[in-house]
Amino acid sequence: MSQTKVKRLVGKYEVGRTIGEGTFAKVKYARNTETGEPVALKILDKDKVLKHKMADQFKREIETMKLIKHPNVVRLYEVMGSKSKIYIVLEFVTGGELFDKIVNHGRMREDEARRYFQQLINAVDYCHSRGVYHRDLKPENLLLDSYGCLKVSDFGLSALSQQVRDDGLLHTSCGTPNYVAPEVLNDRGYDGATADLWSCGVILFVLLAGYLPFDDSNLMNLYKKISVAEFTCPPWLSFSAMKLISRILDPTPMTRITVPEILEDEWFKIDYKPPVFDEKEDINLDDVEAIFKDSEEHHVTERKEEKPAPMNAFDLISMSKGLNLGNLFDVEQRKSQEFKRETRFTSRRPANEIIDKIEEAAKPLGFDVHKKNYKMRLENMKAGRKGNLNIATEVFQVAPSLHMVEVRKAKGDTLEFHKFYKNLSNSLDDIVWKTEEDVIKMK
Repeated sequence: MSQTKVKRLVGKYEVGRTIGEGTFAKVKYARNTETGEPVALKILDKDKVLKHKMADQFKREIETMKLIKHPNVVRLYEVMGSKSKIYIVLEFVTGGELFDKIVNHGRMREDEARRYFQQLINAVDYCHSRGVYHRDLKPENLLLDSYGCLKVSDFGLSALSQQVRDDGLLHTSCGTPNYVAPEVLNDRGYDGATADLWSCGVILFVLLAGYLPFDDSNLMNLYKKISVAEFTCPPWLSFSAMKLISRILDPTPMTRITVPEILEDEWFKIDYKPPVFDEKEDINLDDVEAIFKDSEEHHVTERKEEKPAPMNAFDLISMSKGLNLGNLFDVEQRKSQEFKRETRFTSRRPANEIIDKIEEAAKPLGFDVHKKNYKMRLENMKAGRKGNLNIATEVFQVAPSLHMVEVRKAKGDTLEFHKFYKNLSNSLDDIVWKTEEDVIKMK
């Protein structure tokens, strides 16, 4: 029996594959049907936002984000709402994450790290001046465009799970532990601006050192190291770089260096170019007010297809970094994808057989399997370093007899995902498509 695949249109956007998932939202690749322009579509559950009494804060954050047009911040184009969902249309950035650059090439030279750090501070300073704070800055949230320009993603949107109390301070511990400021962990309230700067300091350390300043497999030990800023700079750093890092990673927020002081720092100022951009543009905020009104519902249409989601050349290019389609099909490239949070392979087998083979291979590895159409979610019931490892897979049709399979970490530790994929790929060897050249290489 054939399975039914649902293809959706949200307003003028054709919705494609999932490219990211979080606690409160899912991000999908989409395309503007009028212009052909690719966008990222962030989808939130309206009930969750209302249940947590976040509607007013959400409106305030979105209105501010719509007004922000900065070269180093991912642009928010528009907001739409249905009875159950909120859709945020964001700029689609094609150059990958800064995280991947560090993983693939190791630590950076000081001039390269400085250039990215200057762009990061430009973005942070601009958004803070408009009362918008990130609260989860880390290399995975720093994207690069096709020109290598840094773009901060989710600025302001990560605040959706936060609450501000009467004292004007945030009180929810959030973010990735290794990048979180000491005052966020001690639950006595913190200022979003100084907390963001601490995270910037950790990012600068990672760019220059190639590893984290605070790291420990024991969470309590990690918190202790962060609370007293217990770290050691590697010997290859210049004295002025060490000095700046030490001033940012000050465990006392009141004495921590501020953005104006960073802008005057001797190491930071080398080859610094202030951002040049035009803010003059008419911004319509009517859509923000409308998203909570059912009467203003945007049309979400569904189109049924009796096969896996088709993937055209445009979709393939959007999935392949640097517009190089080779890494979708090259066995050697697939083997080198260490530390990545998603990977892909191609197969000439029927889609149903691919799904059955993945299920057959995943169960002995301790995963529960949930299937829906040509998508699967694999859940490991045993908790790992960062909770339960969840894997999302989807089969796409590239040609009548060729399918592409995406395997992506939805939740959990990246290294555990890599280990899982190695085990999985050994079991799937007979369904992965190999060219004659690939077979010769593997001999």
